[in-house]
Amino acid sequence: MPDYILDTGVLIRHLRDYQGYPELVDRLTDEGDVFISAMTRLEIVRGMREREDATFELLESLDTVDVTKWVADQAGEIIRYWKTRGITLGDADAVIAASALQHALTLVTTNPKHFLMPELTVLQADEQGHLNPYTAA
Repeated sequence: MPDYILDTGVLIRHLRDYQGYPELVDRLTDEGDVFISAMTRLEIVRGMREREDATFELLESLDTVDVTKWVADQAGEIIRYWKTRGITLGDADAVIAASALQHALTLVTTNPKHFLMPELTVLQADEQGHLNPYTAA
C-alpha cells in the first residue's frame, strides 16, 4: 500500500471543491498515509482568506514533512542538476520533490512537468481528480 505526498495544486482543488478532488483525497487517505511538504503548507497558508477554518482542518488532517537539512540539500542538488541541463525548477517544487524522495512517497500533482526526476514516482491528477501514472520523457 503506497503512501502519498500531495502537491499544492491538489490541495487547492480540494479546498475549492473541484469535481472529484474531495473524493480523490478521501480515497488516498483510505489507501495509505498522506503527507504534505512544509512548503505546500506555506503555499496554502499564504493564500488563505480570513476565517478559513476548513483549510486548517484539512492541513491538520495531513502529516507534514519538515524541511530538514537533507531535504534542503537535496532540493538544492535537484535545482542545480536540472539547471545544468537548461531547465529551471522552482524552489517550492524542488522542496516538495526532495520531501517525497526522503520518505519514498508517491507524489500526487496537477503539474507533473514540474517533477522531472526519474527516481520520483509521480501520479498526475486530471481535471476530474482521476490519477494517471506520469513518466518524464
